[in-house]
Amino acid sequence: MKISVKWLGDYVALPPSVDELARKLTAAGLEIEGLERPSEGLRGVVVAQIKESVQHPNADKLSVTQVDIGGTALLQVVCGAKNYKVGDKVPLATVGTKLPNGVDIKQAALRGVDSFGMLCSSKELGLSEESSGLLILSPDAKPGTPIAEALGLDDVVLEVNVTPNRPDALSHLGVAREVGVVTGAALKVPQPKPAESGTPAAERVKVRVDAPDRCPRYVARVVENVTIKPSPQWMQDRLKACGVRAINNVVDVTNYVNLEYGQPLHAFDLDKLGGQEIVVRLAQKGEKLTTLDGKERTLDPDDLVIADGKRAQALAGVMGGGDSEVTPGTTRLVLESANFVGSGVRRTAKRHVLHTEASHRFERGADLDAVVPAIDRAAQFIAELSGGTVAPGRVDVYPAPKPQRKVTLRFARVEKVLGVTVAEPEVRRILAALGFKAVEEGTGQVTYEVPRARVDVEREEDLLEEVARVYGYDNIPARLPRGLPELAPEPAHAEAERRMRHALAGAGLDEVVNYSFVAPKNLEVLGGKEQPVALLNPLSAEQSVMRTSLLPGLLENLSRSVRHQVESVSIYETGRAYFRDPEGGQGQRPAAREVPRVGGLVWGLRGGGRSWTQKDAKADFYDAKGALESVLGALRVDGATFTPGEHPAYHPRACAQVKTADGVLLGHVGELHPRVVKALGLPEGVFAFELDTEPLYAAARLVPEYHPLPRFPAVLRDLAVVVPVELPNDEVRRVILEVGKPLVEDASVFDVYTGKPIPEGQKNLAYALRYRAPERTLTDVEVNEAHQRIVDEVKQRLGAALRA
Repeated sequence: MKISVKWLGDYVALPPSVDELARKLTAAGLEIEGLERPSEGLRGVVVAQIKESVQHPNADKLSVTQVDIGGTALLQVVCGAKNYKVGDKVPLATVGTKLPNGVDIKQAALRGVDSFGMLCSSKELGLSEESSGLLILSPDAKPGTPIAEALGLDDVVLEVNVTPNRPDALSHLGVAREVGVVTGAALKVPQPKPAESGTPAAERVKVRVDAPDRCPRYVARVVENVTIKPSPQWMQDRLKACGVRAINNVVDVTNYVNLEYGQPLHAFDLDKLGGQEIVVRLAQKGEKLTTLDGKERTLDPDDLVIADGKRAQALAGVMGGGDSEVTPGTTRLVLESANFVGSGVRRTAKRHVLHTEASHRFERGADLDAVVPAIDRAAQFIAELSGGTVAPGRVDVYPAPKPQRKVTLRFARVEKVLGVTVAEPEVRRILAALGFKAVEEGTGQVTYEVPRARVDVEREEDLLEEVARVYGYDNIPARLPRGLPELAPEPAHAEAERRMRHALAGAGLDEVVNYSFVAPKNLEVLGGKEQPVALLNPLSAEQSVMRTSLLPGLLENLSRSVRHQVESVSIYETGRAYFRDPEGGQGQRPAAREVPRVGGLVWGLRGGGRSWTQKDAKADFYDAKGALESVLGALRVDGATFTPGEHPAYHPRACAQVKTADGVLLGHVGELHPRVVKALGLPEGVFAFELDTEPLYAAARLVPEYHPLPRFPAVLRDLAVVVPVELPNDEVRRVILEVGKPLVEDASVFDVYTGKPIPEGQKNLAYALRYRAPERTLTDVEVNEAHQRIVDEVKQRLGAALRA
């Protein structure tokens, strides 16, 4: 919301410094995001009157002028423009000025003639993109006046960040009230009293509200004998400062009053209304309306329209129609000032993709009490600026007057809730200045009538918040909250998740966060059999169901990265997958079953890109498996296994299921199936994983166990066996450790070999075995016996052969 400081000064006395004003408003909750100072780039530019102009003696395209800038002597300025005449008033950039386009003005000799400044065009002043000569100013401009003042640019515009719960601040009067509260200055509210004459408005136009649930109040006024022409410069300047384009005196008045009161208005050409009647009703199915932006729109039965006796003339609260718009030939007006229910306006604006100044205010909650003063103010302005006459009275349809909300404040609660003592007189002053009217006094409490504009105030805590923000959050001391004598311990899973994140980051994976909403087709292509939970009001078709896997979001991250020519992607995400629950939503049972998971993928060049140590080395299955092994190690999940498995999302040749030592399935890791790659338009060589984190955390050992250093030496032996290629190393190692108990401390594979003389379809696995007893030094006999038992069991169980 743009607020003109000059305009604001009409209603309240302002602090001497605009920066101080911005600081006070921000501290009170109206954040000032920026300050626009249009005059800053125009310093040193003044109004000059051309007194004399002669041909330059040495240049055909130049003239030598003598200009008056309000001093005792004239200044000589060489000029190349031809669109002026003697007596005109134009901008002069004096010596020492730096123009917005970066040009420094210096005293200079142009073709042998001294020039003391530069006469400027609007483009040179940064006021327009094009110009055809000097900017000719109003004849009323006084020589020597700063050009910013002459053009109405000596203003500062506040960029106010108005939150959706504060529609009362979407107007100059609303912000002026806030200024008065924080500075103690009195608020000067306009008291419009348009001069009335002629036939009463009720005889000129009829108003009927057929949808009172969508339009609580509708007020109309009639202004006749108007002359459509440009609005005065001061009004155009104020509208321009707030980002509104001037059109004509009638439309500009409606925009001006909207910015003043926060009450949207609309003007109809009375002679274009069929039957000179206004009907507020719901649209008929398939009804057409051409709005002021020139687009023909097919209306929905849920759209509220302003119609005449024949057809729709406006989308209520959003935009007027072209059939009844004000044109240069308009002489009679019907002014509309109404209150429309915000939810209906929001649906209409969203349906027709029309976000306007009016819809912005109605959607948040317009002030019902501003309807009458705003239309009176507009009628008075139009009569003054167009020479029109205001018909006596208003046509006011208010079928069910709404009582104002009342909230009781207990003064003892102020200190209890805010933690600081605020004197009762100060509390009363703050609330009174904000427009809260005390209607009932009690012992230690007051009942206030809430202004209708304050749609955010509903309970006592809201009044306490008003006191706190005006009193100043900086004035409230920082204290620890009263609570339990001791803090609850952190859940075990929180530490497990933290260690998992660190492990994945250490493995080179970056964390991403995706929506829980995905496209059904992206789940189907992964082969999921679960029917996803559909959303009733999805953001889009691509986000219409809840995810049953984290992979769709990760694959979309990969796809976007590839489109941006990224060479390597290593990412992970922690989140929840959602599944249908037949009994969900009953009692306290959640609507869907939520399963916490971790998922990730690697693709592209290993190590993040090309390097001299790993030239073009591509990530493979073992990069994804290694990331999971880092997690299992960080959580001390002992005995976890990676065994060949099947999953529709992964390639059959490279898919492993991850299980705990107890056989609980954690998830899968593998290469993405070619079918998935083709369907999603992904590159080849994508390796992904997804695990359920609840059983993973349950298997974790987060508290370290103490093991003393061994007192006796270890005995090292090697074991080389020939096994089928498809037999995993983990299966052989498991047998070695099982049979070798309790003497075998560890067994690690240090060589894998295929090729001659190993038979085809076979591979050689070489293991380093470490034997140790905790209470004595082992003898060769003991080690030989244990080693032979291992060899025998490996041969018998796995069909292995000892490598010669």
